[in-house]
Amino acid sequence: MVHEVNGVVAGSKGAPVGIETVLVPDPGPGEALVRIKACGVCHTDLHYREGAINDDFPFLLGHEASGTVESIGSGVDNVVPGDFVVIAWRSPCGTCRSCLRGRPWYCFASRNAHQPMTLADGTPLSPALGIGAFAELTLVDAGQTVKVDPAVSPEAAGLIGCGIMAGLGAAINTGGVSRGDSVAVFGCGGVGDAAIAGSRLAGAHTIIGVDIDDGKLELAKGFGATHTINSSRSDPVDAIRKITGGNGVNVAIEAVGKPETYEQAFYSRDHAGTVVLVGVPNPEMKIELPLLEVFGRGGSLKSSWYGDCLPSRDFPTYIDLHLQGRLDLDKFVSETIPIGGVEEAFRRMEQGEVLRSVVVF
Repeated sequence: MVHEVNGVVAGSKGAPVGIETVLVPDPGPGEALVRIKACGVCHTDLHYREGAINDDFPFLLGHEASGTVESIGSGVDNVVPGDFVVIAWRSPCGTCRSCLRGRPWYCFASRNAHQPMTLADGTPLSPALGIGAFAELTLVDAGQTVKVDPAVSPEAAGLIGCGIMAGLGAAINTGGVSRGDSVAVFGCGGVGDAAIAGSRLAGAHTIIGVDIDDGKLELAKGFGATHTINSSRSDPVDAIRKITGGNGVNVAIEAVGKPETYEQAFYSRDHAGTVVLVGVPNPEMKIELPLLEVFGRGGSLKSSWYGDCLPSRDFPTYIDLHLQGRLDLDKFVSETIPIGGVEEAFRRMEQGEVLRSVVVF
């Protein structure tokens, strides 16, 4: 059986998205059909629309989603119809060289659905991050569906699927933030604020938010920033050193994806400190640092892929922490919108007016 639904499609590079009829097949072996309840509007969806990811148009956008399993294919044993799930864009294969080394969060052969979703005329769609969740139904690999406590709101739960997990994981998994640490987060958007929240959750003593927008800096305080710096008015490296007794921070997290802010993060850390890059740069960007500084400062320069998360382990954990009142996911939801509001949500996101707009079905 093929299901006919509405979905948000980017048809060509840079063109506004539109609502199109999408044909979604029933799940085959190892696949799951999910009825979407909510899906966040993420910068990555805009990157797809702009052709910054690849040129495999048309794209079915949306990937930061929660929903209910509608049906499953043969061989699926991790979920059953009716389960409330968050969809991940990583489904570890279990057999690649990284999985076999006990590092499934770096899986090099992550799985997606085998069957294509198509436009009404049969044109295959490329689902964003293998998900395509700006639609009433989507087809994914069953390993991408992670069962979580249905007591959480769908709007908040979906954000764990990408942006919030990226920030939490950058602090906790990649950066290894722990009790008593000092942390600086460059870029206080959704991912940066999640890194701030993760640092507080991990027990950091000093958490410094850096941005050029006073409104974002004020929001960062609500997620746990103990200090804020507007880097358009003062040198953030000098300011961070003053806050930390001249030493710099233990962990500096760059959540912007620009050479300038990466360099600031590099110089704002203490000796033997860690720099974590979680902001996504464009392909043309380059960074130049004195090799003696890289050597002499010691520590680690890391990149965080999806917060180095293992969805089956991390998603339920953070949902439970939210339900316990220890991690406020609802704060990340700036507004809820209908499926037809995605293009306007892109504009509001680019203008810095929202942390997350969330499409609800």
